[in-house]
This record gives sequence, structure tokens and C-alpha cells, in this order.
Amino acid sequence: MSTALELHDLTVSYARKPVLYGVDVQVPQGALVGIIGPNGAGKSTMIRAIMGLLPTSSGWVKVFGEPFEKARQRVGYVPQREQVDWDFPVNVMDVVMMGRYGRLGWLKRPSKEDRRIAEESLDKVGMLPFRNRQIANLSGGQQQRVFLARALAQQSDLYLMDEPFAGVDATTERAIIALLRDLKEQGKTIIVVHHDLTTAREYFDHILLLNMRLVAFGKTEDTFTVDLLQKTYGGRLTILSDVARQVSQSETGQ
Repeated sequence: MSTALELHDLTVSYARKPVLYGVDVQVPQGALVGIIGPNGAGKSTMIRAIMGLLPTSSGWVKVFGEPFEKARQRVGYVPQREQVDWDFPVNVMDVVMMGRYGRLGWLKRPSKEDRRIAEESLDKVGMLPFRNRQIANLSGGQQQRVFLARALAQQSDLYLMDEPFAGVDATTERAIIALLRDLKEQGKTIIVVHHDLTTAREYFDHILLLNMRLVAFGKTEDTFTVDLLQKTYGGRLTILSDVARQVSQSETGQ
């Protein structure tokens, strides 16, 4: 199976203090991956370092066998909502059209085909009727859908999503996971920072467990285990007793 993303010895430091240590991982093409770990584990840091948004202390990133800069157009990114200036005066269609600029270049005008792709992307997330609405006048769930549409408009092969389910209602969450599964069926690779252990087993076919270092990566049935979760969360897993019990019961077949 082809490798969509490869990280080797990826280390990131803030003020000379490492917050992500020597991560080595190979993500197969067509996987739907959840990045799981406690707060401060480096999950968002890893995504941003892959994107070149943070400097690395060591290591390298390859996307489909090439350095990130050469494969940038094959990568779609959905940032955390907190990282976006929602007061910026643009409407929904403007935001989604930004997903086309990487293919157009900044000096070319969008074509009818680009607009069609943008509208189709909005329709997939149920936001086409809001195309002319100012982005600041949307709910949190609607804003998240618009940024998903922007990523779809890029027509990428690898999607990196930083907590796309955070702060959204149940309807939006169901719509997002349905969209991710559809992308997977198309052979796309999706990597998602996720914080809800109760849905991780259901949502992802691969799990990456992270706590500043890589704890484990592999198919969900092999990595989402009590032992590996305990290594990732330590004593904090006891707080999540319901999750631990559910995982334990699934392991024993009860």
C-alpha cells in the first residue's frame, strides 16, 4: 500500500523546550486516522508542523514521497476555529474560493469551473444556501462546515483537520463524519485531531496515540486498547472510566 504521509524524527520546540519528540510514522494512503492524546500532547503542533506553519527542530516530512513544499497542492487543511479571524469581512463563497487559489495562482481569475467546484463543495456540507452570508454571521457549526467546504474545493489527496468536531452540534458532527467516510471511499487520506474517546473507535480505521512522543500507530482494533490508552493518558484514563470499561469489554468480547 502506498504511503500518503511519512514523518521521520519530527521534533518541535517552543523556546528551546521540545513539545514533540522524534515522531516516526508512515500513514498509508486511503486511511481515516484519528490523532488521540491528552491536552498538551502535541496533537495540533504535529499538524501545524506538517503544514510548515511551525519550525521544526529536527526531522522531515514527506507527502506521497515528496517534501511537503513540492506536494503542497495535494494537501487540504482545516484549522482549529480558534485560529481563524471570523471578523474578517468575507462571505461564505469568498472563503471557499480560497481553496481554488492554490491551483489558480493569485494572478488568475477564477473560472466558471472553479465556481462550480466551490458551489458543489458547499452543497456537500449543506451550506450552499448561505453562499452570500458574511462568515461572521454564521454559527460555530456553520463556520466549521464552510472551512470543510474550502478544503473540499482544493480537491486534495491528503486532508489534515485540527479538531473539526470541536464545538459543533450533533447534526453537524454526523454530517462531518459522513463526509470524511465519503472521502475515504474515494481513496483520500484524512488525518483528524480528535478529543472524544467515546467516538474514536467508531469514527476512525486507524488511530495515532500521542503524548509528546508517538505511543502507537496502527489499525484501530490494534491500537485503541486499554494498555495503550493507559500509556497515553496515564492516571488520567481512570477519570474516563466509562471509556476504559467499553474498550476492555470489546477486547474480551463481552
